[in-house]
Amino acid sequence: MSLFKALDKVKQKKSGCTAVIVAAGSSRRMGADKLFLPMAGVPVIVRTLLQFQECSAIDEIIVVTRGDKLVEVANLCKQFGITKATKILQGGKERVESSAAGVFEASRHSGYIAISDGARPFVTPELIAATVDAARKYGAAAPAVPVKDTIKTAENGVVTGTPDRSKLFAIQTPQVFEADLIKGALTKAMRDGTVVTDDCSAVEAMGYPVHLIEGSYRNLKITTQEDMIVSQAYLAAKEN
Repeated sequence: MSLFKALDKVKQKKSGCTAVIVAAGSSRRMGADKLFLPMAGVPVIVRTLLQFQECSAIDEIIVVTRGDKLVEVANLCKQFGITKATKILQGGKERVESSAAGVFEASRHSGYIAISDGARPFVTPELIAATVDAARKYGAAAPAVPVKDTIKTAENGVVTGTPDRSKLFAIQTPQVFEADLIKGALTKAMRDGTVVTDDCSAVEAMGYPVHLIEGSYRNLKITTQEDMIVSQAYLAAKEN
């Protein structure tokens, strides 16, 4: 029996979904720990977690963070009522290691795993649920938005090509997968030393198709100071 046929059988038995929130980065480009910066008095990581807490498609939350932030994250979950958070784990040096740390601690009752960035405070319960639904249908799914700018490839500062913009998408999180599929994909990526920029890349490397659904331009990942300024504007517009 092929791996994909085996996965189809597993899908029929388990429908629960665990969210793995990856929050183990160093925030080098930000100059400060972006996940704990306040947005109207609420830390970025908490705003992200609250969206998964409120989503009925998510049964449990596992947070993967740095070793020096384990206690702080646990205290924030308690303070803000993140009751679905069952485990707070230490991440690895690379994204793939942090994702795997959370994925392999998911409940055995979860047939699906949603992996998301801790620094996406404007993800919505509706977008999370829609991505989970797509993963239940296709096995692997992620939200995406068409790129707005023309993209160039370049070497040593010289343009080498202009890809067709109509075929280019910015991929967001959560990225949701059948549990055994993502476990196998991350294991293979770590074993082979494959460089993956997101969790979809690990699945794609196995030859499994990832289905894209419509994301949101507001579902930005806070990476720089400019992103924080935009986020504050989004928050003000939302509250007004």
